[in-house]
Amino acid sequence: MNSDKLDDLQKGLKQLPGIGAKTAERLAFFMISGNKQTALDLANLIRDTVNSIQKCKICGMLSQTSPCKYCSDKERNESYLCVVEKSQDVHLIDKIKDYNGKFFVLGNLLSPLDGIGPKHINFSKLKKLVKSKNIKELILALNPSNEGEATMSFITKELKNDVGQISRLATGLPVGGDIEFTTSKTLESAFNNRKKM
Repeated sequence: MNSDKLDDLQKGLKQLPGIGAKTAERLAFFMISGNKQTALDLANLIRDTVNSIQKCKICGMLSQTSPCKYCSDKERNESYLCVVEKSQDVHLIDKIKDYNGKFFVLGNLLSPLDGIGPKHINFSKLKKLVKSKNIKELILALNPSNEGEATMSFITKELKNDVGQISRLATGLPVGGDIEFTTSKTLESAFNNRKKM
């Protein structure tokens, strides 16, 4: 059997996050050996979804509409703005139901070694949004990685005079975690972010 197309399909599937060579091979064989209509329906669904999704003109969230459902929602508190890296972060935070403010998606984190500077993270759009609204609190919900820390420092330095308060998510021991298996960096963060009882 000429396997060029099959190899191409496997290479394409391997580009997806979390898909290794074995999983890509298994998925590719499933698609071509099972009900072919299922695979074709999936291909059409992927194409239609990709073609119908756009970035919200206000917050940068991936959405079928612009403005997105979060920016359009009049019930959400406009004086709180939660800054995240990716659209999926918005969905995770929204699931906890404790936050009812607005969102802003940076699209990336600062990483000078990778050539990602302020122009690559939607910062000018964030700055313009902050200056046009009366933001009581800017919440930085970014990963506590080197890139995340650099991005939070940059945003804080640039916007500290334009908002009432800038906060970040607490870092430290996870709920249900065990101190014995924690890294020294995580433990240090837990000590520095301890709360009064």
